[in-house]
Order: sequence, then structure tokens, then C-alpha cells
Amino acid sequence: MKPERFEAVLLLPRLRVQNANAISSPLTWGFPPPSAFTGFAHALQRCMNSQGLDLRFGSVAIACHQFEPQTFQPPGRYTQVFNLTRNPLDKDGNTQAIVEEGRTHMEVSLLITVSGGDCPLNDEQCKALAAQVLHQAEGMRLAGGSILHNPQRGKHPAQWIDWPTNREGQTSAFAQMRRHLAPGFVLVSRAQLLADHMRAMQKVCAESTALDALLDLCALHYTPPTSDTSDAERAASEGADAADVEAVNASAVASKDWTVSRRKPGWLVPLPVGYAAISQLYAPGEVKNARDNDTPFRFVESVLSLGEWVGPHRIKNLHDLLWRHHAQPEAGLYVTHNGAAVTSPTPTPV
Repeated sequence: MKPERFEAVLLLPRLRVQNANAISSPLTWGFPPPSAFTGFAHALQRCMNSQGLDLRFGSVAIACHQFEPQTFQPPGRYTQVFNLTRNPLDKDGNTQAIVEEGRTHMEVSLLITVSGGDCPLNDEQCKALAAQVLHQAEGMRLAGGSILHNPQRGKHPAQWIDWPTNREGQTSAFAQMRRHLAPGFVLVSRAQLLADHMRAMQKVCAESTALDALLDLCALHYTPPTSDTSDAERAASEGADAADVEAVNASAVASKDWTVSRRKPGWLVPLPVGYAAISQLYAPGEVKNARDNDTPFRFVESVLSLGEWVGPHRIKNLHDLLWRHHAQPEAGLYVTHNGAAVTSPTPTPV
């Protein structure tokens, strides 16, 4: 992909979202996928364009300050379940059947790259346009949830930041805007780590797939107490990759207590990054009961990859934070890419 060129960065801080969708793929639940935020930026651009402004919103950086899934743990059960409702009432005033849906409240900040002919030239115009865009955004839906008014908006106003053309200026500007993302965590892609781990697993079992690697990286591995360190020593002697797969934690194997660990350090999470086609591309209106009869239609399934939540202070470059759409209709892929990914995500249709 070609590097994106933009003229400014728009900061929409501390957006409080109520009842956002928490189920974004058949296998995962939790924080909404990056496509929900890139789609929100695109919808916001269309709203601003309808007001006569020549602005183009591109990539989006996502920072989460607070996340509150609407779940509870029933008595006697180990797992969490979603808080379900069955409102509104039907036409006869009776309660409707419960349809399971996952909801979450969250507080996020977004950085959106901007270009276009109506980018302001002075500070007053920047403040006015940033406030106008924020006002429009607060009337929209984000990931299916409603954006509520933030009573502390005076402390966290929207900002329009001109993006310098030289590297020194960009480093200084990013250091300033990075402060607005804390306290919180930013979402980056770890697709390369997923690909490396899949290759390591295939050295042990040639039939291992990308889905096996994803589940292995995200799972919690329980190690029983034992004083026998022979397994750990044998795994370590077979090389770093094989040892990583066969021995979860060499030091934990020799422990006298049960231990819980992951394959790799860091807050790694499974992440839906887009969709893969499972049918041909149909002409507009050809498929009955489609939502939009003016747009070509195609059946798709989710594409999963690996993401990581990291502190903003660990990010040195704005491009490592940015997510952007990337469509390959010929290959049947409609995914989002992140600058932190060294290679493309490993498609895993589910």
C-alpha cells in the first residue's frame, strides 16, 4: 500500500458511546473492530461533504479510555453472559422474545487524517471547524451505539492539528497529540506475530493453520505443578520457535504451583479486521431483500487477525497507529490495515 498523504489530523477526544455492538464476528466478542471506526470516519466525511465542505477523512487511530461490557456472571456459573433486554413492546403491548445481543459502553478518542480543499488556514478557523465536526459526530452512531454528551467537554475540546511536512516537525506534533490519548490504550495490529507463530507451530505439526495459531496465542495455558524440568530443557534445546510452542513457560514448568500464562507477552486479542467473499459479486438489485439496491452485493465471512492494546507512550510514529480500508474485490478481500503491521493480515475466514 502507498503511504497516505494528508494535511492535518483531527482529534475527537473522549467520545462516550452507549450500547455499542460487542459482537463483531462469530468467534469473538468485546471491543468493536477497526472497520467500525473507519466506517464512522467515512460516514462523518459524507455528512461534512453534504454541508458543502471539501474534506476527505482517511485513516483512523483508536484509543480506548474506558470499556464496560454489559455482562454479568450468573450464580453457580464460571462464564459471563450478556445482559439481555426484550424491549420495545410489540404492537399488542406484550414483551417480545429475547434475541441475544452484545452491548458495551466505552469512552474512546479518535485521530482522523484529513485532506481536502477546505482545510483551514489559521487558528480561529481550525477551532471553529474542529468544533463543527465534533458537533456533527456527537449526533451520529458509532459501532451501533449512541454518542452521549460529555459533561467534561470543556476540558477535552476537538482539535485540528496541521501536519508538518518535515520529520522533526511530525515527531514533535505526534508527541503533543499522544498526550491526549492517555490514560488509555491504543489498538495496533500484530499480524506479523501471528504469521511467525503459525510457522513455528507448523514446524511441530505441519497441519497447523492460522486459526490454530490465533487460538494458541490468545488462550490461557494452565501448567500443573511439577519439579521435573526435563520437558522444559528438551524443548529449549530444539530451538527458540519449537520451544515456544512446546514449553509454555520454562520457568513455570519447574514451579510447585499451578501457573497461568500466555505464549507471548502483551495484551494480545483476536481481532476481526474485515471480510472475505464467499460468493460472486452480484449486480445492484439482483439479490432479493438486500439492504441497498443501488450497490453491488456479495456474501462474506469475517476475517480474523491478531491485535494488541499498548500504551500510547510506546508508539513513536503516528503511522503505526492508523487504520485504513483496503479493498481487493478481485481477491474477494475487504479488510482494514494498520501501519504497525509489517505484512498483510493472514486471512482466516470463519
